[in-house]
Amino acid sequence: MARVLAFAGQAAVYALTAAVLGYFATDPAYAPFPADKAEIVLSFSHLGQRKEACRKLTREEIAELAANMRRGEICPRERVPVAVELELSGTLLYRAELPPTGLARDGGAQAYERFVVAPGAHKVVARLRDSAADFGFDYEAAADVALAAGERFVIDFRPEFGGFLFDAGRAGAGGS
Repeated sequence: MARVLAFAGQAAVYALTAAVLGYFATDPAYAPFPADKAEIVLSFSHLGQRKEACRKLTREEIAELAANMRRGEICPRERVPVAVELELSGTLLYRAELPPTGLARDGGAQAYERFVVAPGAHKVVARLRDSAADFGFDYEAAADVALAAGERFVIDFRPEFGGFLFDAGRAGAGGS
């Protein structure tokens, strides 16, 4: 008898768990942004240039190093912050100076920002500076896009592909 009650209790717990999971799988409905709006996502991780240039070591400095540590030059690890701007139809949407990550400040600066915007035709301009310059930008790209309601437009940054990528899988979006 005790064994039958144990199986019945176990079945009841499984049924209750399945019902709760089933409910939360469909309700409440999740909408990442309002259905009558569009979304622009700026997402990237990028290494700024080194804060200081590499320096050649003298013969005396090389001799002072342990045999397994000897090399011709020394390069400080710290990177410069990455400055980024995003403009939408002439209005500045985002401006930030992103610090390098890591304990030694030698990792990539990271950005993940979401902007809910009105659908329609827009000109998107993205700028990035990864050098030690005080002003100006090393990379700049623009794209004319027509955003539909409920659409998500993604902006990435890849220097190996020339800089900013505007929603590469989307027809009609291109960088300049």
